[in-house]
Parts: sequence; structure tokens; C-alpha cells
Amino acid sequence: CPAVQSESEDSEPEVKTSKNKKKSSSSNSASMFQTGGDKKEKNGKKKSELHPSLYHSLLHFLSISLSLLLSLYVSLSLFEERAPSPEVEFDDLEEFVLRPAPEGMTVKCKVTRDKRGMDRGFYPTYFLHLDNEKKVFLLAGRKRKKSATSNYLISIDATDLSRGGDNFIGKLRSNLMGTKFTVFDNGLNPDRALRDLSNARQELAAIIYETNVLGFKGPRKMTVIIPGMDEDSERVPIRAQSENDGLLMRYQNRQMDNLIELHNKTPVWNDDTASYVLNFSGRVTQASIKNFQIVHSKDSDYILMQFGRVSDDIFTLDYKYPLCAVQAFAIALSSFDGKLACE
Repeated sequence: CPAVQSESEDSEPEVKTSKNKKKSSSSNSASMFQTGGDKKEKNGKKKSELHPSLYHSLLHFLSISLSLLLSLYVSLSLFEERAPSPEVEFDDLEEFVLRPAPEGMTVKCKVTRDKRGMDRGFYPTYFLHLDNEKKVFLLAGRKRKKSATSNYLISIDATDLSRGGDNFIGKLRSNLMGTKFTVFDNGLNPDRALRDLSNARQELAAIIYETNVLGFKGPRKMTVIIPGMDEDSERVPIRAQSENDGLLMRYQNRQMDNLIELHNKTPVWNDDTASYVLNFSGRVTQASIKNFQIVHSKDSDYILMQFGRVSDDIFTLDYKYPLCAVQAFAIALSSFDGKLACE
């Protein structure tokens, strides 16, 4: 949808205010990375004593030089190599993808979308790998074909995406409108679980997209609810007996005990680029309505997760404590859903 392109999030440095004339010294570093397109007019405000023809020739030369330098900067910015993920070692993949990221570390990953095959244009498969030299496989996900609502299976095997397989690790399920999602682990449905629910599935996250912005009037607004952490930095288990006791209903009723409320960082409109912008620190290089960063309302500088496009079917996904790989991957999958995605 071309109309969205000019109103998408971008990888340009974030512009806090577009009308500020005075800039403090703390903003100098940020200004170095701006395109500088509005600085050209300042050259020549002062009258030159040169012959008019020489004067215009000089201005023309300076204009061409600045354009070439700007093109070179943009090219280097777009093709700058992404910073790789730090070394992450694990023996048990299933345990790792459900474990919160180590505190103080950003786990950097890459999401690849595979649309090859008869029906993968409608039901592509998504793969999550560590974004480093080893490119270690972590998770795969795919939308189920015969479901009343959008339902994505998540597996720790790239070739086994069956609901009953041993590699099933979790799922993402939406409501009928496709605006609210719940992330589950691989536990049993509470109707089939033990009476004490000890083997019942846990709800790992809920994602809510604001319905009034789905008309492509600007960037998406999303809320993410995750279980809180205990004193041992372990996730508090949320096992709902029914949908009326799940994360979505608890959030709706403001029953937020043991829950953490997160939001996407609001991008800022940049008049120079005619787009909404966020600073992804070189990890995202293409504008897309899917690009987002997740933060806590008390500290918008602590980015728990960021997701964005680097090519047509490749995206970067970075996450931090207290998120785990399954939570982050499922949140990313929700942004691909047909009722939300627009490319």
C-alpha cells in the first residue's frame, strides 16, 4: 500500500522536535547524523562580491558536491553492516527459548519469511535465527490453515510445525477482529489439564493493537502485557482456567497484579523525510509499518524489544530481559497478521 510508505517508521535518527530553533550541546551528536538538507540555503545568504556568473557557478558546484556527499552518506548508512549478536551458548534449545534473556544482554536475532511453495504466499513460514556468524536456529512459526481466528504454531524444529509434534513450543492466537493476540506455551488446554492446573498451558504475553489506527493514518499503537518476574528473576506463571481469567481480561479489568504493561515507543514525524522515525541504531534499514520498539512507560530509553525490516523478507529482532525468544518471536508474528500487515 503505497500510501503507507510516507507514514512508516524509518531507521533515521529520532527527531524529538521538528520546530526547535535552539539546540543544546547534548543534541549535537544527534544532529551529525541528520541529512543536513536544510543547511544548503544558509550558504549564500551573505552577498558575494564575485562576478554573478562566477558566483552562480560556485553555488552550483557546492550544491552538486553536497548532493554527492549526502548520497554517499545515505548509501553507507543503508549498507552499514549490522552489529552481530553477542555469543549466546545453550545446551537445551527448548529451555533457552523460554528462558528470559540474560540481564544486561541484548539478544540479536534475524527473522526470515519464506513465501515459496503453493500456498506460502498466504501461509508463509517464519524462521528465527541468532544474528551472528553461526546463525543458530531458534524457532519457526506458521499460520494454521483451518482456524476460525489467526493461529500461529511455534516450533523448535524448522521442519516440524505440527500441533501434536514433540517440537511444538507455543502458539499465538488472535481474536476475531485480529486486533488482540495471546501467546501460550506448550502446556495443555485447562479443560484437559490436571485439577491443580500444574500441567496447564501458561499465557506468556498478550498484544493489543489500537483499532482506531488501523486505517493507516499513522504508525501503529500497541500494548504488550507480560507476566511479572519474581525475586529469583523467574517468570510468574499465569495459568488461566478460562478466557475470562486470561491476560487480556485481566488487562481490560485492570487486574494488573504480577503483570507488566509495555507499549511501543511513539515514533516522531520528521518533516525533512516526510515519515515517522525511530532510532534503531543501524539494525533496521527500510521503512515499514511493521517497524517498532517496545518500552516500559517508566523508562522509554530501555528498549525491551525492537523489530524492523532490512530487506523484503528479512527482519531484525532484538530482545532483552525479561523477554524470552518465544515471547519476542510471537510479538513479531502478530505484526505480520493479514488484518494488520500492509506492504
